[in-house]
Amino acid sequence: MAPLRERLSRLLSPHGVGGSGESSRLLPQAARLVELPYPSDDDDDDEGLQLGDVHLSVAEQHPEEWHPVPQKPGAFSHCVRYLAFLWNLLFLLLGLLALGVGVWGLLAKGSLQDERLALLGSDPMLLFVLVGLGASAVSLAGCLGALRSSACLLRFFVGAVLAFVGLEVLGGLLLLAARRRLRDALRAALLLCLLRYQHEPDLQLLVDEVQRALSCCGLRSYRDWESNPYFNCSAPGVQACSVPSSCCLQPLQNGSVPNEQCARGVLSLGDVEAAGIVHLGGCVVQLGAWLRGQAGGIASGAAVLVLLEAAGLLMALKVLADITPGPMQG
Repeated sequence: MAPLRERLSRLLSPHGVGGSGESSRLLPQAARLVELPYPSDDDDDDEGLQLGDVHLSVAEQHPEEWHPVPQKPGAFSHCVRYLAFLWNLLFLLLGLLALGVGVWGLLAKGSLQDERLALLGSDPMLLFVLVGLGASAVSLAGCLGALRSSACLLRFFVGAVLAFVGLEVLGGLLLLAARRRLRDALRAALLLCLLRYQHEPDLQLLVDEVQRALSCCGLRSYRDWESNPYFNCSAPGVQACSVPSSCCLQPLQNGSVPNEQCARGVLSLGDVEAAGIVHLGGCVVQLGAWLRGQAGGIASGAAVLVLLEAAGLLMALKVLADITPGPMQG
């Protein structure tokens, strides 16, 4: 402002303008121009400082609206976090146990050798390995997420549990909708067990337990064992024309000692003579009747499993809500 006024004064002075009369006419107008308020850089800076002071004062008065401070979890939140950790730790141990049993079974039977890798897909021990591996990975994520307050691990745990629940519900619906196909699949699985009876010790144990518990033999009848290459009448060896000892009416000799030769030569006999030695009926019908009788227990077990998964899911969501800050405001 000061330099501008000096310039105007020099221009309007008697020496700067050509005549005293002319200068006297312009002097009042120049005086009014000089007195007009002009904004300056200092004024802009002052306004910026004033606005900054206003914003700073608002931020100082309400800091939680600009940078929200997460609330400290209470006693209930701490309790839920510890319960979530213990819940996942329990399932982690169970998963590791199932994984260990599956790996031990595969190693004990030599299923991981090169010449037997092609048969690995039908090995029942592979189911223990897959279930144990999945449960261990998900439970480990839940444990570390609850212990370290990791939102990423907890989100992975929640997503995995939701996927498991969805697969279980879908499997239940498929079982109800495709009961006939399920019966055919069960028959095919039992036939596979019958054919590989001598090759898989765990399958042999499973078949023997089913035949003893249900008092049955074979799939539809005891003559289904003729399809086994070791029990067929044309096969060499002592097992030719025989069936497993678990088909016998009295599998124990003298009431205590297992008699492995109690069903020797049964397939070469007629049905009337064989009826006094072994069970003639197959296991498919007996197993179907047993499953229908156990439908209530199976449904209860499935409901308990879903409730356990839901409890773990709710605890994980609670911990995740406690460690996740609220949305930014302002």
